[in-house]
Amino acid sequence: QLQLVESGGGLVQPGGSLRLSCAASGFTLDNYAIGWFRQAPGKEREGVSFISSGGGTTHYADSVKGRFTISRDNAKKTVYLQMNSLKPEDTAVYYCAAGFIPARIGVLPPPERYAYWGQGTQVTVSS
Repeated sequence: QLQLVESGGGLVQPGGSLRLSCAASGFTLDNYAIGWFRQAPGKEREGVSFISSGGGTTHYADSVKGRFTISRDNAKKTVYLQMNSLKPEDTAVYYCAAGFIPARIGVLPPPERYAYWGQGTQVTVSS
């Protein structure tokens, strides 16, 4: 059974850091591009970051550029989102998603480009 499981969320003070993980099971992660999305209460789901299947192409939302870094370890079937200098507006449920998306896409792919989703992990940035 194909499954994505996020972990690493929690409560952190403004300016702090968290590293989210997205672990895949039931399929070969190497073939899939991975995206991170987030959804805050009362807001639409928004794309945060993207990494191509080989890891050579990444994209970020303007709101997180310079603060978040996406990476992947295909041998461990895991994708990471390192989040630094966190702000209260980063508070949301964070989701990872997998899809067959070419690296040349050039922009953050919309949610409908992804076939598989995790259940989400809560990130709360508050003092």
